[in-house]
Amino acid sequence: MGKKQETREFKTEVQQMLHLIINSLYSNSEIFFRELISNASDALDKLHFEAQTNPELIKDEELHIRLAADKDKKTITISDNGIGMTFDEVTENIGTIAKSGTAAFMKAMEESKKQETLSPELIGQFGVGFYSAFIVASKVTLLTKTANSDTAVKWTSDGTGSYTVEEAEKDERGTTIILELKDLDEDQDFTEEFTIRSIVKKHSDFVSYPIIMNVEKTEPIPENEQVLDGEGKPVGETTKKVLKDETLNSMKAIWTRSKSDVTDDEYEEFYKHLSHDWNPPLDKIHMKFEGTTEYHTLLYCPSKAPFDMFQQDRKNGMHLYCKRVFIMDDCKELIPDYLGFISGVVDAPDLNLNVSREILQQNRLVTNIRKNIVKKILAMFKDMDKEKYQTFYEEFGQALKSGIPTDFENKDKLADLIRYTSTKSDGKLVSLKEYVENMKEGQETIYYITGDNLASLMNSPHLEVLKDKDYEVLLMTDPVDEWVVQSLPEYDGKKLKSAEKGDLELDEVDDKKKDEFTPLFDFIKTKLDENVKEVKPSTRLKESVSCLSGDDFEMSAYMEKIMKASGQAAPKQKRILELNIDHPVINKIKSVFETDTTNPVLKDYSELLLDLAVIGEGGKVENPAKFNKTIGNLMADAM
Repeated sequence: MGKKQETREFKTEVQQMLHLIINSLYSNSEIFFRELISNASDALDKLHFEAQTNPELIKDEELHIRLAADKDKKTITISDNGIGMTFDEVTENIGTIAKSGTAAFMKAMEESKKQETLSPELIGQFGVGFYSAFIVASKVTLLTKTANSDTAVKWTSDGTGSYTVEEAEKDERGTTIILELKDLDEDQDFTEEFTIRSIVKKHSDFVSYPIIMNVEKTEPIPENEQVLDGEGKPVGETTKKVLKDETLNSMKAIWTRSKSDVTDDEYEEFYKHLSHDWNPPLDKIHMKFEGTTEYHTLLYCPSKAPFDMFQQDRKNGMHLYCKRVFIMDDCKELIPDYLGFISGVVDAPDLNLNVSREILQQNRLVTNIRKNIVKKILAMFKDMDKEKYQTFYEEFGQALKSGIPTDFENKDKLADLIRYTSTKSDGKLVSLKEYVENMKEGQETIYYITGDNLASLMNSPHLEVLKDKDYEVLLMTDPVDEWVVQSLPEYDGKKLKSAEKGDLELDEVDDKKKDEFTPLFDFIKTKLDENVKEVKPSTRLKESVSCLSGDDFEMSAYMEKIMKASGQAAPKQKRILELNIDHPVINKIKSVFETDTTNPVLKDYSELLLDLAVIGEGGKVENPAKFNKTIGNLMADAM
């Protein structure tokens, strides 16, 4: 039976990406080394993790990354003795993009195409660093083998339209990548030993596995091998050139070093290695916790939100080590989901190297580490200056808000960190603390309104009385805000109150006047009985004729909209139709009603009042055609 071999076309998005990589990142061509070394390091990490439960995988061998360059053949070889890949894994991982990221990647690609450039962070964020090899290579060959496989897999492509995958032979486990180089500029000779040394030192010095290269050394020729003249003096050369393995990286765990010994460039390069994000980090925490137990931490806050930040299957950026030995990545036990955008390392010497995720969940040390990490991260956010925090919040504000319903212990600290636009902030973000400090004399409540459109909220009829009293209202436009206000009933002793739910308790309706409108309002309710549970005089409206409100503990209109959009069954809610009894329209309708209760126009007016209330909160009327016709008739009559 012959060897398995397949030739396939690159997916469309990969072809587009390769074109952009090759043409847009040429000036940063050396980054291919960093990406491929980083991938090799990941493969070694995965093997090490698997070896925790299967020690036979590693035995006594040294895990390493090997570099080789051939100036005559114009090739670079990068190999590792890591986890390796099967045939199916090669076809799944190379030549396509992870399904969960395809849509987001295509959107980002479209933005890049408009600008005729590729944002470097796209490569790291979408896990496609392998393709950076085509910046410098006219052909790439990958040869890989897993420990429990009898055959290897060979992948080859010139980076244009297709690639070939076939079964092959390979003696040892791991992955080897051979790059056949293009004709590059003279100052971009990646086969030069000095160039390779410089790149490894700059980008990969802290990789925790030895990066080895066979280099030429000068050694003395042993005296017993030298040719001597009659006087016993050497004839010819006394030294010779030999090839020896040399480790190019220091392998110093950056997190165990003193902060004063680590440069900003080293911090940044380690972050890029750790996160595969090409943007520099916004901030970092580097410290050693001392006490009953000791552990080192190095944590980074990104400057840009990852494309998949809110995807359920997203891995977090936390790596767990024990005495500088890798245990696992995606360590969800170290950090809550809402802070999953943080990348970093925790090195806890007192942990067992064979620790499992099940044990971690019950481990008191891990619980303590998690508690301290969250405390330090939230303090980092709090200590950012206003400009930096603005940058941070624009990217990660939604994530912080999602912590309020889930992290009861830190709810108050998170409440200090969240920000909102308000009716008085002129588009800027304000904190709850600033809101409380600016409250009007006698105001005891923090007012807010939720919805998906800022302009609609700013001009909502629900705010008319609040604006008339010069009260500030927070405008909440993120879906997560609905869960925030449910979990945060008060702040600094001040209750949070929805401007569209319950009685605002600001103005009283004159009972005598209310009684005058009761017959009309009862009539309107009978005409709208399927949609409203009550019709009453409004204490919210000053200029508008109608609005819809709910009881204090009912679902808001925005929450109902969120549930429907997500495919969830939202219970049918009848809301309260509030009418402005000081509005001339309501008084005119009252006159018609008192003259002739059977007038058919009263039904049209009742439905129109409901439609106007729906439109006023940014909703859609049930019968747009009828609404259009009714408005047209009213305009004609008025003219």
